[in-house]
Amino acid sequence: MNEILFPILALGGLGLLFGLVLGYSSKKFAVEVDPKMPLVRDALPGANCGGCGYAGCDAYAEAVVKGEAAPNCCPIGGAAAAEKIGGIMGLEVGAAEPNVAYVKCQGTCNNAKDKAVYNGITDCQQAMNVPGAGGKACSFGCLGYGSCVDACKFDAITIEDGIAKVNKENCVGCGACVQACPKNVIELVPESQLVFISCNSHDRGLDVKNICSTGCIGCGLCAKACPKDAIKMENNLPVIDYSLCVNCGLCEKKCPVNAILNFRQKPQPKAKEN
Repeated sequence: MNEILFPILALGGLGLLFGLVLGYSSKKFAVEVDPKMPLVRDALPGANCGGCGYAGCDAYAEAVVKGEAAPNCCPIGGAAAAEKIGGIMGLEVGAAEPNVAYVKCQGTCNNAKDKAVYNGITDCQQAMNVPGAGGKACSFGCLGYGSCVDACKFDAITIEDGIAKVNKENCVGCGACVQACPKNVIELVPESQLVFISCNSHDRGLDVKNICSTGCIGCGLCAKACPKDAIKMENNLPVIDYSLCVNCGLCEKKCPVNAILNFRQKPQPKAKEN
């Protein structure tokens, strides 16, 4: 009987001791959680997309409560989430202008040349590690293998005619496609932006024209034409400061190679046939 009783008592005593130690430790080393933290977290959509600039909704909620992040940075929650979070934090919050993804390339099958017939890995990130890095002659353009499509959780990107295309209606500006693109062809732009540099090449002149009919040749006429100094030439490529751009479209008119797209222009009605 004693052979069974003593081990039971010993195990029970150890269990009680460990329980007391754990109970004391949990109180001694407990990390206080701001009661606003779970409230802010519940106001977020829970997509954990990283579009706010943080690793996920938990990290963003913590940053908001600590005062390290603005309450209106969630691209998916938008105005509704910003208003809820503002109420929790006791702040007047206006929704930030949403961003959408834009593909800085017009290197379609018709516009851009291939340097070779490519039958390798159909993934942009993996293709970059293969000798030749795909079949496109332009080393700066969209590869068109769809890493961005796989990264998008909102079905906002498709591959059409050899390059990525963004559906603005579905895009929430999370930036997953931007991170997935090994060529840095995709950027986030204000939703209201209508004029875009649609090329990513840092080559110049004939080096561009010989491989792409709509590639930027780095002439700088767009920068000179901009009345707001919103365009600067950086490494042979014009870059728009969207905070200064008024979408006037003068840069697009001056571009000799159609490397700038102006979505202010409305399609002209076709002439009626007699």
